[in-house]
Amino acid sequence: MTRLIDFRDSDEAGRWRAINDGVMGGISRGGMRVEDGIGVFSGETSLANNGGFASVRRDPEAFDLGDRHGMALEVRGDGRAYQLRLYTDQLPDGAAYRAEFQPIADEWQRVTLPWHAFEPMFRGRRLGNVAPIDPARIDQVGLMIVDRQAGPFRLEVAWLGTP
Repeated sequence: MTRLIDFRDSDEAGRWRAINDGVMGGISRGGMRVEDGIGVFSGETSLANNGGFASVRRDPEAFDLGDRHGMALEVRGDGRAYQLRLYTDQLPDGAAYRAEFQPIADEWQRVTLPWHAFEPMFRGRRLGNVAPIDPARIDQVGLMIVDRQAGPFRLEVAWLGTP
């Protein structure tokens, strides 16, 4: 197991940016902060104005993971479903490869996502005729909540890496 992103790094909080549904008229809010060495992706989703998602993306960084078998995260959730989103130059701007996961509420667990779990998406729609993710070309990671439920959310992340 290799840790690629570790929230014990004091600089990590400043590497994440919120991209919420306000870009499409919604009013959901969310962001990433670090509390005692743990990344906290939290906020509130709203279904008003056809909204319903909140997301964060980490500053771009090349991750050559061609020799790895997938991604892993150590998380504690709230029972809601989340997505790990990976960005490469294989897809148009704004599109990502996503894998969904739903951690058990209030329990730390390791989530392992093999490469085949990542599907190419753009604005909630699966992209057809697109090559599977090439792990050697991953240059950005993100987290998203888009479970069509309104209300507060909180996902704690100790680290992201590879199994």
